[in-house]
Amino acid sequence: MPAKLLTIARDLQRRKARERQQLFVSEGVRATEELIRSPLEIRGVLVSPALASAARGAALRSEIEARRIPMLEVSERDFESAATTDSPQGILGVAEIPRTSAESLAIPPRARVLVLDGVQDPGNAGTMLRTAAALGACATLAAPGTVDLWNAKVVRSAMGALFHYPALPVTWEALDSLLAAKDIPLWGADAAGQPVDTIAPPTTVALAVGNEGAGLSAEARARCERLVGITLEPKIESLNVAVAAGILLHHFRE
Repeated sequence: MPAKLLTIARDLQRRKARERQQLFVSEGVRATEELIRSPLEIRGVLVSPALASAARGAALRSEIEARRIPMLEVSERDFESAATTDSPQGILGVAEIPRTSAESLAIPPRARVLVLDGVQDPGNAGTMLRTAAALGACATLAAPGTVDLWNAKVVRSAMGALFHYPALPVTWEALDSLLAAKDIPLWGADAAGQPVDTIAPPTTVALAVGNEGAGLSAEARARCERLVGITLEPKIESLNVAVAAGILLHHFRE
């Protein structure tokens, strides 16, 4: 594997390659620290000379060696050909995507589920994954049209949440089946929805948040039992989708 690691990492820049190989790339010191301490299966780690000057770089390298994780050292030029995020700090890991399905999710009686509906920005998606995990949502589901959750920029923005927390793509049909089987209502985040501070937190709920520019899709709206919004100052039309999701999930947690 070490000799092939550079080729594999380059290939994994493409979504189709990630889906075909069921592998993903984690870039940067912080993300790789979280990765090697997670239960995920790591295929190998690619490093460049830049790692030596990165904060915590030496300690991370020592930990990788102690765990006997395959490591390949390459030139800065070769490393940059495999990395996609800004300032990857000379390290990236290649690991297996968890094999999880909507049917196998463990849904507690008091469930909070986040549904990403056509969210396209990797930074927003990663931030919402981290926020959902931090606020006790039991899973995040990516509906059709959403950025790949294992995109390197999503992985880095999630800051380790993906390595411990259930997050997976679903079809609308699979989402329908899951929510029906677990008797979970779907609510949608919408600026024109009922102010959430006038609603008692539900016992169980799935929250759909839409595309950064277009909002909820027609498919999501048709499935939502209720639309909820956040009261804003008159001069402000809307919030960033990740900020709005965090506020709503926090309210539902109370």
